[in-house]
Amino acid sequence: MPVDLAAKIQAFRALHEEPGCFVMPNAWDIASVRLLSTAGLKALATTSAGLNYAKGRVDGPEGASRAEVLAAYGAIARATDLPVNGDLENGYGHRPEDVAETIRLAVAEGMAGGGIEDFTGDLKDPFYDIEQAVERIAAAREAADASGFVLTARAECFLYGHDDPLNESIKRLNRYREAGADCLYAPGPTDDATVKRLVDEVDGPLNIVVGMGGGASRDTMAAMGVKRISTGGSLYRATCKLVMDAAAEMACDGSFGYLANVIPDSDVQRIVTG
Repeated sequence: MPVDLAAKIQAFRALHEEPGCFVMPNAWDIASVRLLSTAGLKALATTSAGLNYAKGRVDGPEGASRAEVLAAYGAIARATDLPVNGDLENGYGHRPEDVAETIRLAVAEGMAGGGIEDFTGDLKDPFYDIEQAVERIAAAREAADASGFVLTARAECFLYGHDDPLNESIKRLNRYREAGADCLYAPGPTDDATVKRLVDEVDGPLNIVVGMGGGASRDTMAAMGVKRISTGGSLYRATCKLVMDAAAEMACDGSFGYLANVIPDSDVQRIVTG
């Protein structure tokens, strides 16, 4: 029997409240979410990067529209019994009411949670003023309260060139927690020293994204006090690397080494078609 949204939200919220650290990989379509759902994970997420790149588009404000993104996320959410967290960019609008509407639409599409960025979309002026950013999170919280939707607030300081990204992220994330965020997230760093400072100085459950390099692990992050690990667009990029490597081998050597790692067509059909 399919799991209803209320049960998914309850399960997702419990993951943030119980002891330990959980891994939440990011899917970009129905096939990828169903493949990820076979592994015994407890929650999944979406990636706007993977969604946009798979369509041959840039990521961010110039990528897919809110309507297209949420329709795609809804299809992903309906394709799994696991709770799904939506990558909701900056809420698809600058005003608090825009962000609130995005949260309501995300719930309607079956999202158990979602993240709101404080990136404006303008590289020349990338960060919302902190008071405006707090108002946006407060509006998101109010919109989320009817369902219990798990709200993640993101400080984008490491990604968009803030002069003091760590201290500014800590300040912003604590303000977002006060405004009602359930989980806090400063994408970028995975080194032990930075992660430990974030854990120690941010008052709330912390998400860390792994994207480049292989040094991070769940056990290491758990020992430091991280609550949640996501993969961002890295699984999609890893898939791209596999295809490029296979193409290069075929072009240069005329061999097909990738065949050693394929799974039977019958298994793919069974999994991805549900």
